[in-house]
Amino acid sequence: MCSETRGIRRFYDSPVESAEPRATGRCLCGAVTYEVRGPLRDVVICHCVECRRWSGTGAGAFAAAHDVDLVITGDSLRWVESPDSIRDARRGFCADCGTSVFWKAPALERTGIAAGTLDAPTGLRVAAHIYTHQVADWDEIPEDGLPRDPEAGTVELRWT
Repeated sequence: MCSETRGIRRFYDSPVESAEPRATGRCLCGAVTYEVRGPLRDVVICHCVECRRWSGTGAGAFAAAHDVDLVITGDSLRWVESPDSIRDARRGFCADCGTSVFWKAPALERTGIAAGTLDAPTGLRVAAHIYTHQVADWDEIPEDGLPRDPEAGTVELRWT
């Protein structure tokens, strides 16, 4: 239901109850689950230092959903500040199993979703490598023909 704003949804409006989810996902133990009731952005591979530390791998892989389309359930979601984030981001994880689930910058109206937490099928594809100037010295970005953006925000990404 929308607030009295001529049909425009505000951040405090609850999601449309009748909307079918576009996608679903969860943490490893299932204590944090979510539904996306709108479009998803294709996956970006982020090579920044924080995503590498957060994921424990060479990069983080993130899709995204508009905040108004993301419905999160479960009491185990915890947020931690991402200390070196140039966007003042926070990262959401399951306090029970430790799964990294979300990335959120307050200035953006979308939330990054760890791609590995999405239930198949997603219909998504890897669209770009970002923060490539921070790639680990032991890692090598593949010659996959995808755009390489030294900073986020300049690559056009598909929403489906």
